[in-house]
Order: sequence, then structure tokens, then C-alpha cells
Amino acid sequence: MFESRELTGELASVRDEHTPDALVLDCERDFETLDPAVAESLGPLVDGFDPLTYPDEWVPPDAPDALERYAGDAFTIGMPGDGGVAWTAQTSPPTILVKPRLRGSPDAFVEFLLADALVEAGLGFPEHFLGFFEATYPDLDSATPLDPADTYQLAAALYDAYLGLHTRETFTAWREERPRLHDAWVDAGERLEPRLADLSNEVTTGDTSFAAAAELACSGVKHAIDLPTPFGALDTKAYREYGAEYAIEWATKTFEKLDR
Repeated sequence: MFESRELTGELASVRDEHTPDALVLDCERDFETLDPAVAESLGPLVDGFDPLTYPDEWVPPDAPDALERYAGDAFTIGMPGDGGVAWTAQTSPPTILVKPRLRGSPDAFVEFLLADALVEAGLGFPEHFLGFFEATYPDLDSATPLDPADTYQLAAALYDAYLGLHTRETFTAWREERPRLHDAWVDAGERLEPRLADLSNEVTTGDTSFAAAAELACSGVKHAIDLPTPFGALDTKAYREYGAEYAIEWATKTFEKLDR
């Protein structure tokens, strides 16, 4: 299921700086969440496990099953919305998992996704939004008129934006010391910008759901590009400082305006 991936050059230096000794593995099969037995098969490759569990009251009664399992006792690695590269700090050292869905993608793009995961894993922040919102996740759920799946997607997007506020300074600084990765970061942002241009109108007309729009817009925070209304309010020092509290206030005010 897993094969060690060798890192060289700029990527190796990113690991050395941000997540020393992190294990980077290519996965044989795509996944959203690894079966606990498969996750435990990482045992011979790592020094130890530190499985996460969260209080039942952090998870709304109608939350997706995947979120209930993640919060529960089962050893859970990977969640919906992780994308082509997932990381976990439930292993010692942290593990970066590269999914086969990325085969055929440009090498520079895959390298940036790996670099992004290495930087995120080194921040010391939770690996999933539930550890970010904690006991306030039901408050976010109550603040939105979205169904549970869309609320999950929105929460994942909000946490992605929060992480982006902390990682983009690192990416910006790579212009001189890691030019290949810096160029890949810039290129990914430039490819994203046209997709954001008419996003507000797409939400208004119903062509794009609010949760899908949030996922797309919030992914732009790490690239330091302008976000459309109402997502631009997430690209602020206030969000970086106040975190989940700010996100819930933003959601509350945003949906109040949309209901008018």
C-alpha cells in the first residue's frame, strides 16, 4: 500500500527546515479515509502512533458519518477534502501521503503540493478542521442554512484559508532560496485567479453552491490573490489572530446578508 518517496533538492530542504524526519509515502490506491487496519499498517514504517479522539459534543448529531468516525475511537487518517496529498501528525514522525490521483500532473505542481503539506505539518496546527473549531463546530453548523455535507465542505475551506494565512509568508520567501517551488506556487495562483473572477455571480445565480465557492476561494488565500465577495473578509489579520471565533462570526454575518 505504501512506498517511500525520496525527496531531493528544494523539497528535501523544505522537509529539513519545517518537518525534520517526516515520512513521505506514495500510496498504491486512492482514498479519502484509510481503513483503520490499513492506517495501522504504517506501524513498521514509523516510530509510533498518537491517535486522535474528540468529545462527542463537538460533532453535531446530523454530521457526516466520516466526521463522526474521525472524532471517535477508530484510528483515522485522511478525510474528505484532503486532496491529492494528505498529512497526519498521528504518527511519529509526521507522515505525508501522496495519492495516485496525481499521476500525470506536472512535476512542479506535485512538488508544490508536497511542499505545502510539509510546511503545514510543521506549523503545529491541527491536521483537520475539527481540531481547529473544537467545541465551536456546532456553532458554525447553527450559523449556516447549509446541509451537513455542505457545512463540512465550508468548514474545511475556512480552515484551509486559516492555514494559508500562515503558510504564504513562507512561500513568498522562497523566491531566492527555492525558485522552482516559488514559481510553482505563483503558477498555481495564476491558474486559480480566472476561476475566481465570476465566482460571486455564480453563487448568486445558483450555478455554484456556496460551499463549493468557498472551497475554491479559500484555496486562494495561500497564493495571496484577491478573493471575491464575501470571501475577501477571510484574508485578514483578524482571521489569523482570532481563528475559529472569527470564522463563525463571518459565517453568521454572511448568511444573514444572503437571506435578505
